[in-house]
Amino acid sequence: LSASQEKTQSQNYMKKLQQRLAQEYRLLIRNKDGEIQIFERSTRNTLDLGAVAWLKANTRLPVVVDPSHGVGIAKLVPNMMWAAAAAGADGLLVEVHPEPVKALSDADQALDFDSFAFAMNRLEKILVSMDRPLLRAKA
Repeated sequence: LSASQEKTQSQNYMKKLQQRLAQEYRLLIRNKDGEIQIFERSTRNTLDLGAVAWLKANTRLPVVVDPSHGVGIAKLVPNMMWAAAAAGADGLLVEVHPEPVKALSDADQALDFDSFAFAMNRLEKILVSMDRPLLRAKA
């Protein structure tokens, strides 16, 4: 195949994949009400780790978890990172700031660099114990 044909073939594949994932997502939303019963109010929000495991078992969609917004308290974020990974999350969104107290938004849930490094180090050990690699961005 020529470079042009390869590019067209790749674009067609990605379009079909996006359509399939969109269909799967619509079915998922139709079949799950998205509500959980919450009794504990000490955290800003509640991270539903059961939903992570359910999504991994019932869809082919990648599951990305945001533990920072999930609990809203920085000292709880590392534990929720590890729990989300153990539940099968494919990726994590974590708020990090060099000086969280100076962050313009979400300061209460942001990790400083040292806390993030510690959390990632332990996350890698957890993933290794589950025979899952920690994928790192190439610099």
